[in-house]
Amino acid sequence: MVFKERTFYGQPPEGLAGPDQADLETRVANCLATVDGLDASDVVVVSKGNTIVLSGAVASTEEAERAEEAARTVEGVAEIVNRIAIA
Repeated sequence: MVFKERTFYGQPPEGLAGPDQADLETRVANCLATVDGLDASDVVVVSKGNTIVLSGAVASTEEAERAEEAARTVEGVAEIVNRIAIA
């Protein structure tokens, strides 16, 4: 049996992250998990190329800013879109 990557007319289906994007998302999420003073359990990390979109909720504005600053330190991140809500 031969397994092929799922495609739609030769293009990856919309909504599926490629290996590079998934790796970048994982590295950013792991970084956020280790930041002191940040509960990132409700933060969602999505990669669109080298742009990272942060969404979800945190307890304070300081935590949202801390998450954005930490995400910027990850190699390969070019831009951050911070859509984190304050709960």
